[in-house]
Amino acid sequence: MALNIADIFEHAVDAFPDRIAVACGDRQVTYRELEARANRLAHHLAGIGVSPGDHVGLYARNSIEAAETLIASCKLRAAAVNINYRYVENELRYMFADSDLVALVYDRQFAPRVAAVAASAPGLRGSVVIDDGSGEGSGEGSGADIGAGTSYADALAAASPERDFQPRSNDDVYIIYTGGTTGYPKGVMWRNEDIWRTLGGGIDFVTGVPLPDEWEQSRRGLETTGMVKICAAPLIHGNAQVATLAGFFAGDTIVLLPQFDAHEIWRAVERHKVNLLVIIGDAMARPLIEAYREGGYDASSLVAISSSAALFSPVVKDACTAALPHVFITEAIGSSETGFAGLSFVSAGAPQRGGPTVTPGPGTIVLDDQNGRAGPGQVGRLARGGHLPLGYYNDPVKTAAMFAEVDGERYTVPGDWARVEADGTVTLLGRGNTCVNTGGEKVFPEEVEGALKSHADVFDALVIGVPDERLGQRVAALVQPREGHPVDLAALEAHVRGQIAGYKVPRSIWLVDSIGRTAAGKADYGWAHRYATSHPVSAVPPASAAHPAP
Repeated sequence: MALNIADIFEHAVDAFPDRIAVACGDRQVTYRELEARANRLAHHLAGIGVSPGDHVGLYARNSIEAAETLIASCKLRAAAVNINYRYVENELRYMFADSDLVALVYDRQFAPRVAAVAASAPGLRGSVVIDDGSGEGSGEGSGADIGAGTSYADALAAASPERDFQPRSNDDVYIIYTGGTTGYPKGVMWRNEDIWRTLGGGIDFVTGVPLPDEWEQSRRGLETTGMVKICAAPLIHGNAQVATLAGFFAGDTIVLLPQFDAHEIWRAVERHKVNLLVIIGDAMARPLIEAYREGGYDASSLVAISSSAALFSPVVKDACTAALPHVFITEAIGSSETGFAGLSFVSAGAPQRGGPTVTPGPGTIVLDDQNGRAGPGQVGRLARGGHLPLGYYNDPVKTAAMFAEVDGERYTVPGDWARVEADGTVTLLGRGNTCVNTGGEKVFPEEVEGALKSHADVFDALVIGVPDERLGQRVAALVQPREGHPVDLAALEAHVRGQIAGYKVPRSIWLVDSIGRTAAGKADYGWAHRYATSHPVSAVPPASAAHPAP
């Protein structure tokens, strides 16, 4: 036995085999059934040549089969590679090539794309096609018939359900590809033990105390009937993957939806008596709260909402606490490169400091310009020590840049900027690669986005830096008005100036029908820059001319 994802999952299966493990749509499977199906898939993948250390692509929307693919890959000591189903062919070719796929599990609706890009993965030995009800073609005729694949049902029917795999190791590798919102996706490699300790529930996230052993989650799960948890993000995102796996380890029931739909999520909360809702910031929280107000749903079973991985702005937090006063709401910070880095408890009207202010997690510090520990009031780079990733797959240069040594200890430093507060808490300010440098001042988009979205007529917003001859960059914003509420730009500027310093106020604004976001709801800054360079500015707020200096 080992501190290994597959082993810890199997402990849970042995502890509560007859509990419902996953519900999706009209289907559900028990832990016993999930285990047998994952074993069958693992045996099929082994039969086409998947070995320890190999990579299995997962190119699918949320489904029971997608969850089984994650588990089956770990059972073989292989790694599942999360492939964004929104990618176009050029992006898919990059992913197929960069990740060195040996096998692929994908939804039938994506067969034409698979057929078009399969040659980009010369090591691909076979594929398994999930029947998603789309009626899409099989992809026959693609290179080496890879696109045609084996139907998921046939693959399972012909394989063994037995748990007869070789012993596993703490050192088996788990990979999470980043979203690539500001560049090409990068595969962050973790040892199983390390990702379990940082994201999979191997520590108590409130106290920071490590769990004593690999059986502790299933032992605790036996003491309860388990929670019912909705993971609202797609399983191609690290947030949903680790939330799902941690739920399995503890005997929870995981509710998945094929795609994000706010009303469908509340219907699922009612139907399954959901206790915990795991979301990604404003992009999910705002439509969820508005749907809740419209629909009159019964959320009495809901105990907690957990947000992470994207901006959760003050106005949206306040809306959540007002609409759901009985629900315990938390916000966590972290990344694919750090794992869990800190936690805060959301309360109405809490003071805002420019970003989420959290109690730092184990090993979380802020580095100053000399790679020393930043003190109270100082801004620097967020870093995390302790259980760390191995680095980026196929990228030794970026791997070397990810790490720093402080007082003889190694830390991962992914590029997030943060400030140390007087009471020892840490305020996350934003990613360095999205920071706007205007006239020598740093402006973090998340703070400006929060100010914009606090205006009653704004539904969503994205802030970027655009070239400026005098300032180097100027702050710009893409703003999605609330439906039926035209935005008065002068009033919007006055509103924003009442919340943030003048140099942070957007000087160029594009009004858009919708904000470009990834499948998980994270900001797509690449889309924003492309839009800004290809469309005329909607307007410059009138007062900006009177305040030209930052």
